[in-house]
Amino acid sequence: MKKLYGTVVPMITPLTEQDEIDVESLKRLTDHCIDGGLQCLYPCGTTGEMMYLTTEERMQTAETVAKHADGRVPVFVHVGAWNLKETITLAQHAVSIGADGIGVVTPAFYKLSDEGIADYYLAVARSVPEDFPVYLYGIPQNAVNDLSAAVCERVAAQCPNVIGAKYSYPDMTRLQQLMTVQDGRFRVLVGPDHLFQAVVAVGGDGVVSGNAMCIPEHYAALWDALCQKDMERATRLQRRTNILNALLCRINNIAAYKVVLKAEGVIRTSHVRRPMENLTDVQEQELLDALKQLTYRKVLA
Repeated sequence: MKKLYGTVVPMITPLTEQDEIDVESLKRLTDHCIDGGLQCLYPCGTTGEMMYLTTEERMQTAETVAKHADGRVPVFVHVGAWNLKETITLAQHAVSIGADGIGVVTPAFYKLSDEGIADYYLAVARSVPEDFPVYLYGIPQNAVNDLSAAVCERVAAQCPNVIGAKYSYPDMTRLQQLMTVQDGRFRVLVGPDHLFQAVVAVGGDGVVSGNAMCIPEHYAALWDALCQKDMERATRLQRRTNILNALLCRINNIAAYKVVLKAEGVIRTSHVRRPMENLTDVQEQELLDALKQLTYRKVLA
């Protein structure tokens, strides 16, 4: 089974001014990420405005990315939805379009017990082939429900296709607990970008980074340094990305990503799905000016 590793890109979902999926921009974004040296694509995740898209739009987005990537890099589709039925529909669709695997966020909004979360994941994992990779996804600050090592252990023990987790809360203790699941065979990626180097250093597999769409050369260089075990260079690059990421995430990171990608000609509009907020004209210009002042395309040697 394929796995997620390195810099995994939770892609934004390009939209037209008419609030429809911009398929051509999505194809250009796919090429942009691959050509930028990033390792894996992850459409329809949090950065892709997942809960604000319809099921049909999520299917269209996933299929566009999977077909256009055409095997150049692994494509894992995020399929977590508001209920189990819709999640399974999206999971089975990911299988049908030739995706390499799926990610599934914990159930959201209503607080559940660990047993309820585990039962949910077991149902999703069993709805796809036994050799189709599934990653669990914890982002408690958004979803309310957290992802524990105990849940991961229980689900992975019963479903061998559950091979890892993406954890998007800056808790190194929890991240290292997840790494002990299945006697250390459970694969773990971090969401907060500033922990990329630290998590890989203690055995993690990489980062899931929306910022990487805007500064792919930095993440490609950082991953190379980590693979080469050049921690001095990795530290310099990590600190550099932290500075740039602080700018990108200062107001609304998803809207900011779209502003930068539009300015670079990758996507046609910076439109986000309501009720999410676009940046104002002043905020857009301030962001682009600040990035230019930092010569954000320059990668430290």
